[in-house]
Amino acid sequence: MRRRFGYRRIHDLLRPEFAGVNHKRVLRLYQQANLSVRKRRKAKRPASERMPLQLARAVNEVWSMDFVSDSLASGRRIKFLTVADDFSHECVQIGADFGISGEYVTRLLDETARFRGYPRAVRTDNGPELTSRAFMAWAQGHGIRHILIEPGRPMQNGYIESFNGKFRDECLNEHWFQTLPQARAVVAAWRQDFNEVRPHSSLGRIPPHALRSSIASKLSMLPKTSYPAAKSINLSTPDFLRSIGTEEGGRSSQMVAKAATRAPGPHKSRPICRENGVLYAI
Repeated sequence: MRRRFGYRRIHDLLRPEFAGVNHKRVLRLYQQANLSVRKRRKAKRPASERMPLQLARAVNEVWSMDFVSDSLASGRRIKFLTVADDFSHECVQIGADFGISGEYVTRLLDETARFRGYPRAVRTDNGPELTSRAFMAWAQGHGIRHILIEPGRPMQNGYIESFNGKFRDECLNEHWFQTLPQARAVVAAWRQDFNEVRPHSSLGRIPPHALRSSIASKLSMLPKTSYPAAKSINLSTPDFLRSIGTEEGGRSSQMVAKAATRAPGPHKSRPICRENGVLYAI
C-alpha cells in the first residue's frame, strides 16, 4: 500500500512495466477512486531570515543527520537516527533504539562507512548526542568537518528535515509498531524501497541508486587523465556571483573589458553641436 503517493509517482512506478500507460489516464482513475493525498496542515510561523545551503557536488561530500521520535503500541518511546546524503538524497542509515548516545551514533556511522566510505563533512544540529565528546573525537579522528547549524534554525539543515517529513509521512504514520525488532524490520524495508524503487522528483524522477549507477558509468567512460584539484567555490558568496556577472554580484571584469572594447553604435559616432541652446546632430 502506497497511500501517500500521488498520481505522478504512481505513474513513474507503472511506466517500466506498462510502457504505453499515459499519466492522464492514471490521473483519471486516481480521481475516480478518490485517492487524492490530503496534505497535513503545518503550523504557520512568522517569516525569518533563511541561510542558503551550500550545494554538494559529489556523493559522500556532506551527510546530514537528525533524530526522529515515535512510540510503540505500549507507549514506550523509540528514537530514530536518520542520515541522508545531500548530493544523491539517498538515505544512508536509519538507526532505531530506545536510547541513542554519542557513542551509539559513531558506531552506526562506522558500520555505514564500511560499505560506502566516510563523508568529507557532516551537518547536524546542536543536540547533546551530536555535540558530545565521543562524536567530536570521532569526527576529528577521521578528518571529517563538522557543520553545526545555528540553534533554533532547522531550515539550515533542510535536506534532512525534508527527508524526515517523508519518513514520518510514508513510514511511521502508516505502521503500528508492537516491538522494537518489528520497527527495525519495517524501517529497513522502507529505507531499501526509498533508495531503490521510489522515484524522486528532485533527481529527475529516478531513485537515488539509479542516479549513483548513472554517475559511476559516466565516470568510468572518462579518460584516465590526472587533472588539478578543483578549487572550492561557495555559490552564495558575492565573489562567485561577480565572476558570472549576475544581478546580485554585478558585472565581472571580463564583461566590463569586453564592453569597453566594443565599437560604439551609430548614435554615439555622430558628433553633436550646440547653437542657441539647442543640440544638433551633425
